[in-house]
Amino acid sequence: MTTAAELSTRVPLRFAPASATFAIAIAGYLAVNLSPYMISAAQDAVGLDVLAASWLVTGTLLLTALAGLAAAGLCAGARRHQVARIGLGIATLGFLAAALVPALTIPGLLIGGIGAGGAVASAGAAMASFRNPDRVAGWNGFANRGVITIVLAVLPILGLAPLNVFGALALFSAIGLVMTKWLPRAPILDPGASLGTAGAATGEAMPIEIPPTGTIRTQSAAPSRLLTISGFGLLIVFALWAVSEDSLWAMIGIIGAETSGLTPEGLGIALSGATAGGLLGSLALMAVGNRLGRAVPLVVLLVLGGILKIVQGTLTNETALIVAFVAWNSIYAVAFMYFLSTAAALDARGRWSGPLLSVYLVGSALTPLIGASLSELLGAQGFTLALGITSFVLAVPTGIIAAISTRTERSIPNTAEALV
Repeated sequence: MTTAAELSTRVPLRFAPASATFAIAIAGYLAVNLSPYMISAAQDAVGLDVLAASWLVTGTLLLTALAGLAAAGLCAGARRHQVARIGLGIATLGFLAAALVPALTIPGLLIGGIGAGGAVASAGAAMASFRNPDRVAGWNGFANRGVITIVLAVLPILGLAPLNVFGALALFSAIGLVMTKWLPRAPILDPGASLGTAGAATGEAMPIEIPPTGTIRTQSAAPSRLLTISGFGLLIVFALWAVSEDSLWAMIGIIGAETSGLTPEGLGIALSGATAGGLLGSLALMAVGNRLGRAVPLVVLLVLGGILKIVQGTLTNETALIVAFVAWNSIYAVAFMYFLSTAAALDARGRWSGPLLSVYLVGSALTPLIGASLSELLGAQGFTLALGITSFVLAVPTGIIAAISTRTERSIPNTAEALV
């Protein structure tokens, strides 16, 4: 349960804690973005075929997700820094071993994946520590996509050798490890202390004043149950939504080739354009912040995304498909950020934003298999129609939970404002 005291301790988005949070999030998620390169590097390192290398990368991502889910509860409390340091240390050693010693490629990647789970959980929980979760989610999306765009462009130039690909994972894990000292801490209640926000921004212990008795009484058991149900509901909805989104991402090359003659060159343009669209969406969310609330934007985004999913299964022109794909993925990127801000707003300790990113990874690791099965069973148009309907159905509970998160955040004034 998030108390008034905890909600009042959200801190401004200052450079040091924000940079640490975003850098650790990038380190935890980098393997997801580099998965095609990792498959190629794994084949080169130990002579695996495509299927075996794909299963190795899938196993790495699943271990990241499971480790993140296991550590999420600790990251909502006093052990957030410890989880981040241990996780990033393990990730650095594991990925470095995979990069340098071919015989250790398989165990190194699996161990590195487990360590990355600590980074995902700690960074996700830390995002709840800042004020205006919508703007924070926008900045995180912008930083993540900006860095990933550069890495994806540079690595092929350097070559997809194990040293470069797995070495990049180790390097970003090491950078995140160095920056953990600036990661904001979860709120800690101390009845005998006064309210302070400087410690939260620097990673030091932060005393918090318990509000007047009248304020505490407003936190009844009913709202507590409502927030808990909303949090669990958000994780379930987000998992289902992530599977529907990533299934289309994984299968667009096959679907596009079947319906509109999408070429490998066209697919490259579509993927690059989708990344650029996500950057623009991040900028828009950073500018808007929480002025529009979350419920209406999320419902609109999910409905528009569902429509664009369905449209992509009906297009027979390559250019039109590329445009629709870029538009859909741009909407997806903004919706992802709103999901993250919704989770962060539900609990200032990061109880829900911590596991949210790991929940996404579970779906991301499995969607190539799920997408291939559904597209084979339903055909191109049936596949995209099913994904579109999924978005429409999920828009309803998503909107309700987003409205609850906005009301929760706005119902308690931020008493730390005067200390900025």
